[in-house]
Amino acid sequence: MLKTVEGIYRNGQIEFTELPEDVNNSTQVLITFLDPNQIDPLKLRQLIEHLETIAGIQQGFEELNAGKTRPIGDFIQKMQEKYDISS
Repeated sequence: MLKTVEGIYRNGQIEFTELPEDVNNSTQVLITFLDPNQIDPLKLRQLIEHLETIAGIQQGFEELNAGKTRPIGDFIQKMQEKYDISS
């Protein structure tokens, strides 16, 4: 599983700006500290969306390898909702 969540490091603790979903209490994490003077918030959001897309693709392959399949219509609907597009 790959999940990216924004947060702020303050007083020795990480404060999430959003709570991670579907993560149990003993999940291993990697923390990357970003230089606030060199971060473009729009590019950071785009990077997070790309990471989430990669995670979704990985999950799809895992489901496919496990013999789980879904109708293509479900996938199309999910992508339309995620990217706020219409057919």
